[in-house]
Parts: sequence; C-alpha cells; structure tokens
Amino acid sequence: MSYLIPVGLFALLGAVSGVLLTAVSRAFAVKTDERLEAVKEALPQVNCGACGYSGCADYAGAVIGGAPCNLCKPGGADVAAKVAEIMGVADEGAQSMRAFVRCGGGCDKAAHKYVFGGISSCAACNKFYNGSKGCTSGCLGYGDCVRVCPQGAITITDRIASVDIRKCIGCGLCAAECPNNLIALRPMTQRFEVACLSAEKGKVTRQHCSQGCIACGMCVRNCPEKAIRIVDDHAQIDADLCKGCGLCKEKCPTGAIIEVKP
Repeated sequence: MSYLIPVGLFALLGAVSGVLLTAVSRAFAVKTDERLEAVKEALPQVNCGACGYSGCADYAGAVIGGAPCNLCKPGGADVAAKVAEIMGVADEGAQSMRAFVRCGGGCDKAAHKYVFGGISSCAACNKFYNGSKGCTSGCLGYGDCVRVCPQGAITITDRIASVDIRKCIGCGLCAAECPNNLIALRPMTQRFEVACLSAEKGKVTRQHCSQGCIACGMCVRNCPEKAIRIVDDHAQIDADLCKGCGLCKEKCPTGAIIEVKP
C-alpha cells in the first residue's frame, strides 16, 4: 500500500497543473474575430496584391481592422457586396475591371527603328533608344505582361499584347509590369477604347503608325455625351460618361478607337 501515496501525489499534481494550464490559456488567449475566416472565404484567393496588401489573407485582416470592403479588383462588385455584408456595413460598390492594351500598332502598321537581338523582354528592349519601334510609346511585344499574368489571359499576336477579357480578372499585375505604361484597367462596361498612347504630334504619330491617334478631334466633336477629350496629343475616353454609342469609332479616321468585345 506504500505506493498509493506517491501515485496519489502525482495524480493531484497532474490535476492541479491541468487546472492551472487551462486558467492560464484562457487568461492569455488571443481572441480571433469570427468574421476573419468568413472574409477570407469570400475573397477569390488570387493573392495578386492589387488591393494594396500582400495577399487575400492580409487584406482580410485589414478589412477586420477597418480597411474598405471594395478594394478587391478581381472580385469586383460581387465580392465587395459579400464582404460588406459580413462586416455589417453599407456596400460601397465596386466595378469589375479588366486590362486593356492601349496600342494597335502591329507589324503591318507600326514602323521599326531596328531589329532587337537581346533577351526577349520589353524592359530590356526599351533601354535601347526607347525601344525598337518608331513610336516610343508603342507595345514592344516581348511578353513581360504575359509572364506575370496569373490567369494566362494575355497573348502576343502580331507583336502586340492582347487581353482575353473572359480570362482577365483585373488584378493589374500586367499594368505594373509594362515599361511603357500601355496597359490600363478599365470597367467591364466600357465598350470603346483608344488603342494609342502616343504623345507625339499627329504628323509624327502618322509617320510611325498608320493606326495611331493623330489628335484630330473628330471623336471629341461627334461624341454626344462629351465623354472624350484630347490629352497629350491623343484622345481619352471617360468611362463614367461614355454610353457606348460607337460614334467615336465610326468617325475616327485612323481606326485608333476600337470596340472591346468579350
């Protein structure tokens, strides 16, 4: 019977230790907001960083901390509404955005200054005399944007980057990668865009590219919504004002304005 005393002591110590550990764990427990997991599940898990945070999990934590609910570009309005509902705040809305390449100067339209024989990179080519094209604002077509697109939504056709808006999620990684800042995010509802970003005078632009915008103002004068203006010698369409009538495309003498179709 002598062994019962130490066994009892060990059992008592174990019970006391268990009680103490439970009390300490409850006292120092880090409380997690139940909404955090719900917000994470609502996000698309692309981890593109377009919201300004390192990934979806980081953004979810920021939302719990008070960040706006509508910063997820790939998710657009649907995700913004879900996150706002989880957080119990008003839905501020968000537009679904897609990438657009503001250049139409393919091989048969744009003049080239030289043949680039370096590594296949727009950034590398751009370091030599501002690129191989006569138009220093044009798409060089070496696919830097293709390599960073997480959805495989960009292809190079006729030495011009082309975005498949059915695959594009509007993360903006391609826009950040383009050395000429040719790629812009535009609302899915915008049907017409100016496929030119040349800042040269019309005569010079026409020498470099047969489809370039020459800033003639025909689109501006014919737009019934006053949605177009000339900035830096090329036309720009205000997506908030444009109603998609297509008159600008009809009147453009060079074909610089195109219709974006899914």
